[in-house]
Amino acid sequence: MGKISKDTPLAEITLRKYEPPGVQGRELVRKLCLSLGLLQPGDSRDVIVDVFQIILEEKTELSAKQIEEKVIVNRKKHNLQLLGIASSNIRRQILRLRDIFLIEKIQNNYRLNENQKLSVIFSEQIESYYLNSILKRVKDYIKEVEKM
Repeated sequence: MGKISKDTPLAEITLRKYEPPGVQGRELVRKLCLSLGLLQPGDSRDVIVDVFQIILEEKTELSAKQIEEKVIVNRKKHNLQLLGIASSNIRRQILRLRDIFLIEKIQNNYRLNENQKLSVIFSEQIESYYLNSILKRVKDYIKEVEKM
């Protein structure tokens, strides 16, 4: 019997459309995370929201430890349970933000990619590069299927 290849994607992105923004602060960042597929609807494990909010609000580079400390303060401020605040989980959420090019690592610190505005990062990194490469590959598959 032939070898079965794993269906591991080279890249993937989930985008969701919600009602127009009508919230502020943490809830606005939460909706953005939902829209970008960083958070699943109904998911109570939402520490990614705090991590992203901290990075968005701070205009300087932050270490993973600083992000972790600020996440704890932010969750207490919003009367949220201190779930998902382990150092390993904070680093995992930082990596997820890096994987879709929203933030970058400079030495051992993190910041928005090239200190750009989020709209520029989305347009240049996600929309123009990441999404286009995925769409191109899907079109390649469509062309091959049409040849069948």
